[in-house]
This record gives sequence, C-alpha cells and structure tokens, in this order.
Amino acid sequence: MGIEIIRDKCIGCGLCLKACPFGAIALEESVAVIKDSCTLCGACVDSCKFQAIVLRKQHRGAEGIGEYRGVWVFAEQKKGKVQGVAFELLGAGRKLAAARDTYLAAVAIGEGLEGEAKKLIASGADRVFLIENSSLGTFLDEPYARILARLIREQKPEIVLTGATAIGRSLIPRVAAELETGLTADCTGLEIDPEKGLLLQTRPAFGGNIMATIVTPEHRPQMATVRHKVMKEAVPDPARVGEIVRVAVGPEDLASRTRMLSSVDEASATVNIADADLIVSGGRGLKGPEHFSLLTELAQVLGGAVGASRAAVDAGWVPYSHQVGQTGKTVQPKVYIACGISGAIQHLVGMQSSDVIVAINKDPEAPIFKVATYGLVGDVFEVLPALIKRLKERKK
Repeated sequence: MGIEIIRDKCIGCGLCLKACPFGAIALEESVAVIKDSCTLCGACVDSCKFQAIVLRKQHRGAEGIGEYRGVWVFAEQKKGKVQGVAFELLGAGRKLAAARDTYLAAVAIGEGLEGEAKKLIASGADRVFLIENSSLGTFLDEPYARILARLIREQKPEIVLTGATAIGRSLIPRVAAELETGLTADCTGLEIDPEKGLLLQTRPAFGGNIMATIVTPEHRPQMATVRHKVMKEAVPDPARVGEIVRVAVGPEDLASRTRMLSSVDEASATVNIADADLIVSGGRGLKGPEHFSLLTELAQVLGGAVGASRAAVDAGWVPYSHQVGQTGKTVQPKVYIACGISGAIQHLVGMQSSDVIVAINKDPEAPIFKVATYGLVGDVFEVLPALIKRLKERKK
C-alpha cells in the first residue's frame, strides 16, 4: 500500500495534520507532505474535504501473479532433526504440485542439515533450499523470517506451507506481513481449485462448528499453516533424486534483538502425544488431578502417552502440553482411549482421525460415542483399575 498527496487539490488547510494520530504529516509551501513515520492508517484520507489524499492499494495484477510458481514447505527442525510435520506437508505438497504442474521444494534453515536435506528429497522434494549457519541452529524469529522472506521474493513460489506448531505460528505471520500477502492458519485441508488454480485452504471456524474454505486470489504467495497429524506423511523413496541449493547468508540476515539462552525439555513419564501410536486421554469426568495417575499407569502398561481435554487442562489438572483438541494438539494415533470425556466438537477436531477410538463414559448420550469405534458405558473409576489389572496379568 502507499499514500499520495495530489498537489493540485491540496490547499494547505491543515485538517489532515490534526487528524493524523502519529504526527506524520507536515506542511511545506502550503502543501501537505507525508513523513516516513506514516503507518498508512488512512485517518488523513477521511479528514480531507478536498479529496487531495489517496491511499492506494498495490495489487499484483494477473501478469505479476503469473510469475509465481512452485510449492514450498518450510522444513521445521529442532536440534538438527527435521520434524514430522514437514514430511506431512511434503505429502500434501506433492499432490498440490502435481495439480499445478510445478515443482515441490523444501526450505531448511539451521546447522548441519545436509543429511536431513537428503531425507526431504527422498520424501518428495524436487529441490531443497539449504541455509546453514552456526547462528541458525536454534530458531529465532527475526533472522528466520528475514531469510525466508528474502528467499521468497527472489524465487517467487506460488504456495508456501508450514506446520501450525509453536515455531510455525511464530515465524510465518512475520513472513506474510513482510510480503503483504494472506495467511490461513490451522488448515485441515488443502486442494487446488480446478477452474481457477487457486489454493483452497480449509480450516475449522466458529469453534469447529463449520468448515471455512479461504482463498487468496490477488496476492502471492498463497500461505497456510497446517495442523500436525492432520495429513499423512509422505512415503520416502531413497532412490529419488533432487537438487540441494545452498543459500548464503550475511551478517545483516543474522541480526536479532533476541537470543536463546537455554531450553528445557518437559520431563514426562510417557511419550509425546503428537508422536504416540496410543493415547489415553482424560476429561472432566476424572473429577480431579489425582485421578490422572490412573491414565498414566494405563499408558505405561500399553506403551502410550497421556492426553487431556481442554476442561482438564484449564482446571490445572495436567499441563497444556497434554491437551488434545482445536486449541491443543491434533493427534492421529492407532488407538485413542477417551476416559470421562464428553466429546465436545473442539475436542473431536483434534482426535477424530485416530484409527480406533475407544470411549469410556457413564453417560450413554455423550457425543463421544458418535465417533467411537468401541464404546463402554461405565464408571471410569471402576473400568480403568479393572482394565489395568487385566493388562498386567496378561503381560505376566
């Protein structure tokens, strides 16, 4: 966007100076002049009675949009290992690239990632943009966003995807704002419109009660974050051949007003719920934090992880890292055991893609039974101890 003073219409009345909340307008030779501190808020436009101030939107026309091609995936990494969500995005990106008859690329930023770049190629990437520097081993918002935005300007991809993780949610809005393009958050579905070629970005809205499909018709790239475990990981093919493009960075790219002092991994007796094949989750029906020990014991016997509904997390019974649902983590285990969870739509959004769902609830009308593969109407305080005892006996 940009702002313009039409000199032939401006009479130097000063109304715009009074209207500007940032003091970003001055009078020079009886004509208004816009200062660099202007935020493009538009207050001056409304105040001018002579239509001498115009706020212009800079749309990319059809010709400019046609220059953009390619589907990109940001390959999030932690401690030198690309995270699973990147391989899920490559699986989805491969389909989008085929529909657009274009290439699929991954962008990996960090340190010592050449081996990981080869894994990205094996999982479907035709090209990997590899940015390595000792200062980039740990994620920092400013340098990562600056580097990614610069690379997008140079290469002009049509679509950019990243995981709806803590890192993705911190990084990609900065990039979208820098590029002045749209961003759809927490997508659960991605398709290409066969007629217009636009990316159809589907996400839950109004508390998960409806599914909204969003498009970005006038700006590029089309950008979206996608929830972890919503899509299947790409099946790797070690024989695939691709190109690794090394991108150099300078001191200006690495500048940051913050730095990472240290990080502490949360200690847990069970595995991460996002990667677990079996999850035992508890809700308000457990009545208190002390009863989550039953879930922990069952999860340990089965080799799974402990999850929770938002109600249990909000009550302070378990940490947020265990929350499953629209405002927590999306999971896709082989088996999901819901204990004392009613099944609100916000929770179902996060776990209904599980292969097998087992529901235990004393209310036969609980919504969780509508999505359950197996349902058991009963008191969790009677069912869980009996189940744990039987499983331990079988193990012996």
